[in-house]
Order: sequence, then C-alpha cells, then structure tokens
Amino acid sequence: MSPISETYRTLRTNIKYSGVDGDIRTLMVTSATPWEGKSTTIDNLAVVYAQMEKKVLLIDADLRKPTAHRTFGLTNRAGLTDVLTHQIEIGEALKETEVPGLSVITSGTIPPNPSEILGSQRMAHLLLELKEKFDVILIDTPPVLAVSDAQVVASQCDGVLLVVSAGGVKRDLVQKARDNLQFVHARILGVVLNKVARKDAKMNTYYDYSS
Repeated sequence: MSPISETYRTLRTNIKYSGVDGDIRTLMVTSATPWEGKSTTIDNLAVVYAQMEKKVLLIDADLRKPTAHRTFGLTNRAGLTDVLTHQIEIGEALKETEVPGLSVITSGTIPPNPSEILGSQRMAHLLLELKEKFDVILIDTPPVLAVSDAQVVASQCDGVLLVVSAGGVKRDLVQKARDNLQFVHARILGVVLNKVARKDAKMNTYYDYSS
C-alpha cells in the first residue's frame, strides 16, 4: 500500500484506458539510454497486473544485459533465445515466480545477433502463441538508442512505454528515441518519468503519463 505501489497501479489503469481502440495485450517497455529504470518499471508493472488475477507473462528480450532472472530469482540456463533457435519448446522456457499469476521467460543464452533473432518470423509466431495462454505480455528490451532491438520488437507490440529518468537524460535524446520508435510505427502510449526526487513530486506522483 506504499505510494510507489499505488503509482504502479495507477499506471496500470492508465494503460488500460489508453486501449480504447483495442486491448493492450502486448506491451513493450524501453528507454532512450541505459540506467533509466526501464527494467524496474516493467518488473513492478508485471506484479501489479498479476495482482488483478490476470495471467501475466514477462519476457526479458534484453538480450544484451538481461536482468529478469536475477530480479525474480530464476535460472537463466534456457530462455527466449533458446526457444527462438529451436533448442527448447516454449513450455520449457516458461518459469513461474513467487507472485501468483506471474510467469517469466528469461533471456536465455546470449546470442551474437539479437536484432536478427528478435525480428524473426519465429518471434512473431511465438507472441501469437503466447497470447493464447496469457492475458497480458510485458516485454523488456534494450534502450532504443543503444541498439535496434527495441525498434524491432516495438513493431510487434500493441503499445510501448518509454521510461525517462528525470534530470538524467537530455531532452534531444528522448526525442530521438521517440522518433526512432515512430519510424517503425510503434504505438507509443506514453512516458514514465522515473527517478523523480520526492521533494519535487506532487501528491506522491512518481510518473508522468501522457498519450
């Protein structure tokens, strides 16, 4: 019941109402640059979605610096890349967490060609198959300006959230990240303003959400 937890629940609600033209079933979360808090944001968002008694899947598609396995205390011996390269079946990659209703597909083996793997037909087919099993699928990707992985994944999702570190990233870099996502026709739902100093926050609001 902390203010931060309530903030994530409010963010979840705002995402729901942004899908007036169709449910947001697959949501990608990214940032312009590293260390802005995208993974923390998506991890907490996954938990509050699961608290609604929905079947939620978090996919760690940051094949450069994956973190989900450490956050949820899971093994990363096999995961997304191993499914996409036909090394294992989907069921073998799905891992349950201690949060009821929340499953995770970790990154798996770190490949030499992440962008090509994420942009494959196999990835598109995998998402379609997983949408039959889960109510909500959240996908963590590398920062937009670091590599092209996020753009590749964004084109396959119903919506995208861009996490921005307050005072930690230049405006022109955020604008460039937005432009890169729009170039692939990504549906940007809004911006999560992260790392706002408590004294600067109004009414315990730690994010700025705008469509």
